[in-house]
Amino acid sequence: MKKYFELDPWNIIQDKLDSEDNRIAESIFSIGNGYMGQRANFEEDYSGETLQGSYMAGIYYPDKTRVGWWKNGYPEYFAKVLNSTNWIGIGVKIDGEALDIAKCKVKDFKRVLNMKHGYLYRTFTADIESGKKVKVEAKRFVSIVNKEIGAVKYSVTPLNFSGTIEFSPFLDGDIKNTDSNYDEKFWSEVSKKAENGRAMLTVKTKKLDFYLCSLMKYDILKQGKEYEYKAKTLEREKFVGNIAQVSAGENEEVAIIKYVSNVTSRDFKPEELAEAGEKILQKAYAKGYDELLSEQAKAWEEKWKESDIIIEGDVSAQQAIRFNIFQLNQTYTGEDDRLNIGPKGFTGEKYGGSTYWDTEAYCVPFYLATADKKIARNLLIYRYKQLEKAKENARKLGFKKGALYPMVTMNGEECHNEWEITFEEIHRNGAIAYAIYNYVNYTGDKAYLGEYGLDVLVEISRFWAERVNYSEQKHKYVILGVTGPNEYENNVSNNWYTNRIAAWTLEYTIEALGYVKDNEASRYDEIIKKLNLEETEMVKWKDIIENMYYPVNEELKIFLQQDGYMDKEQILVKDLDPKELPINQHWSWDRILRSCFIKQADVLQGLYFLQHLYDKDTIRRNFEFYEPRTVHESSLSPCIHSILAAKLNKEDKAYELYLRTARLDLDNYNNDTEDGCHITSMAGTWMSVVEGFGGLKVKNDMLTLEPFIPGKWDSFSFKVMFRDTLIKVSVSKDTIKINNESEKDIKVLVRNTPYVINALKSIIIYTE
Repeated sequence: MKKYFELDPWNIIQDKLDSEDNRIAESIFSIGNGYMGQRANFEEDYSGETLQGSYMAGIYYPDKTRVGWWKNGYPEYFAKVLNSTNWIGIGVKIDGEALDIAKCKVKDFKRVLNMKHGYLYRTFTADIESGKKVKVEAKRFVSIVNKEIGAVKYSVTPLNFSGTIEFSPFLDGDIKNTDSNYDEKFWSEVSKKAENGRAMLTVKTKKLDFYLCSLMKYDILKQGKEYEYKAKTLEREKFVGNIAQVSAGENEEVAIIKYVSNVTSRDFKPEELAEAGEKILQKAYAKGYDELLSEQAKAWEEKWKESDIIIEGDVSAQQAIRFNIFQLNQTYTGEDDRLNIGPKGFTGEKYGGSTYWDTEAYCVPFYLATADKKIARNLLIYRYKQLEKAKENARKLGFKKGALYPMVTMNGEECHNEWEITFEEIHRNGAIAYAIYNYVNYTGDKAYLGEYGLDVLVEISRFWAERVNYSEQKHKYVILGVTGPNEYENNVSNNWYTNRIAAWTLEYTIEALGYVKDNEASRYDEIIKKLNLEETEMVKWKDIIENMYYPVNEELKIFLQQDGYMDKEQILVKDLDPKELPINQHWSWDRILRSCFIKQADVLQGLYFLQHLYDKDTIRRNFEFYEPRTVHESSLSPCIHSILAAKLNKEDKAYELYLRTARLDLDNYNNDTEDGCHITSMAGTWMSVVEGFGGLKVKNDMLTLEPFIPGKWDSFSFKVMFRDTLIKVSVSKDTIKINNESEKDIKVLVRNTPYVINALKSIIIYTE
C-alpha cells in the first residue's frame, strides 16, 4: 500500500509535493470549526489538479434532480452543500512573475496538520522560471474560539536576489460546485467593496436566498515589522481584492497576515451582515494573529483533555485515532441544533454534505461519551424538529400514516434520487429509533421520551405497521422490496436486518409508552390525544412483533441476509484476484448484484445494535459466515466488524479491521479520499477502540468494561463521560486502571466484577 504521509503521534506530515495525489492531501489537511471549513488548497496560484473547497455550515442549494428516467416519488432536487467564497486566496508575484508551484521547481516541501493545536502549516522553496529562488512559509487556521474568523500568515523570502514581492489578497465568490448537475453556478453577487488594506464581498444563493458576507483585512510585515503600503484595488464580478508590493532584499522575509470574517444570514438579517462581520473582524484584528493562534492552541488542548485516546507502542494507530477525533471535533460542536453531520464534513462535496443515517448509527455514541449530553440530545432533537417533514415524505410514497425519515436531507425533506436508496433503504428509520434508545440507555435521561422521543417512535412504528404485509403462504409478516445496509443488494425481500430493526422498534415504542404511562400519566394522556393513538394500533404492533418473518439457514444456524441469499455462488473475498478490488471500481453493477459479496455490515449491523439480545455463539456463527464475504467497500463497514471481532475475542481480526477503519482516509484504502474524508465513519473508529478494545457498554444502568489490549500495543487509554461522571480507563498488558476525574462516586462493572471508584480517586485491577 502506498505511503502518503509520515507517521507522527500529533501531526499529519507530507514531505514532498505530489501533484498526482494533491486532491487526496487537500482532503486530509482540511481544517474546520463546526461553523465553516476549508480544504487544504494553496493560497497562491496553482494550475495543477485541485478541488477548491470552502464551506459554510447549513448553507445549501437545491440542485435540480438529474435522472435518466423519472419515477413518481422522486424528490425535485438534490441538496448540495455549497462551495462558498474562497477566502484564503493570496496571489503572489516575484518581480512580476506569478508563483505557481505546479510550474516551478519545488524543493524542501513540507505540509503539516498540527492536530494538537489546530492549524495547517506549509513550507517550501521554489525555483521560478527566471531562476529566482524564494522560500515560502504559510500557516492558517479557522478559529474554534471565534467561529466566524479565519487567519493566514504567508511569508516569502528571496534567497538569491533582491526584488519586488507582490501580494494580491482576495475574496472570490465566482466559484462553483464540481457536482453541479447542470454545471450551474449557485451564487449571485449582492455587493462588494475594496479599499486599501481591506475588502468586503456579499453573495447570495440563487435559490433559498442564503447570504454570505466575507470581509478581509491584512497587514504586511518586513523582517517582522509592520510595513506601510499603498495598495491598488481589484474588482470584478463576485471578486474583490488588493494588490500590494514590497521591496525585499536577499534573505529579507516579507509576510502578509490576512484576517477574514465570514457571516451568514443563518445568524443575522441580510441587511445586518456587513456591520456584524465588520465588528467581528475588528475584534479579531485587535487581538492580532499571535493571540488568536494562542487562543486556538489552548482551546484545542481543552478539547483533547476530554476526547483524546492515547496508544503506546503503535504510532500508526495513535496517529490514526487522533486524526479521526480531530476531524470529528472540527466538523460538529453541538452548539447549533439546526446542524447535523455530513458524511464528508467540511472536506469535500460528495454525498451533498447532507444528513444521513450515519449520524444516529455512528456519531451519537461518540458525542454521548465525549461531550455534555446536550450535544447528543441536540442530534436527536434535530430529527424531532423534522418529524412533520418525515410524515410528508411517507405521504408522498403513498402511506396513510407514519413517518419515513429521509435517506438524505438538509431540512427534513428527502433529497436523494436513486430509486434503490430513496424508496428502499428504509432501515434508516430503525437507526433513528435506535439512537433514541441508545441516548436514553446511556444517559438515563428518560424524560426525553415524554418530551420528544415518543412522538418520533410512534410515527416510525406507524410506518413499519403499514410497510409490512401479511403473507398467507408463510403465515408471517414480511417486508418486500427493500435495500438493506448492504447496498450491493437491491430490491430484495425480507432483509433480516430491516425486518429485525422494524420489529425491535415496535417493541421499544411499546416499552417507552409504558414507561411514560407509569411515570408521567398526564403527559402520556397528552401524547395519546395529540397523536390520536388508538389501542388497536398497539394490538397490531404486538401481532407484528410476534409474527415477523426472519429468513434463517437452519443447517448453518445463521440469519440469512435476505430471501434467496444462499442461491448465490458462495465465494470468499480471499479467493478474489486482488486486482479486482475494490469491486465497485472494476465490476459492472449487474455482476455485483448477482454476487454474494457484501459492501458493509448488514446482518452484523443488526447484531451490533442488538447484541444485548443475542448470545456470543449466535453472533460468532453469523460473524464467521458473513465477514469473509464482506469487501468493506463502505467506510462504515470495518468498525462494526472490528467491534464484534473484539467481542468474540478475535483479537487479530479486530486489530486488522481497526487499522482499516482508522487509516481509511490516511492510507486511501478505497481509492476515494480525493473526494473528501469519511467523517461519519471516523466516529466508528472511536467506537472500535472504546466499544471494541475497551468493551464499553451500558447494562442495567451501569457502565461495563471488558477491555483487552491488542498485541502490538503497550497500552492504551480513553476517557468517557457517563451520567455527569468523567472517567479515564487505562489498559496495559497486566493492569486496568480507572481514574474517576469527577466529584462523585461511580460504580463500574469490569469483567463482570463490580467496583466502586470514589470521587477523584482511582483503582488498579491486575489482570495477570
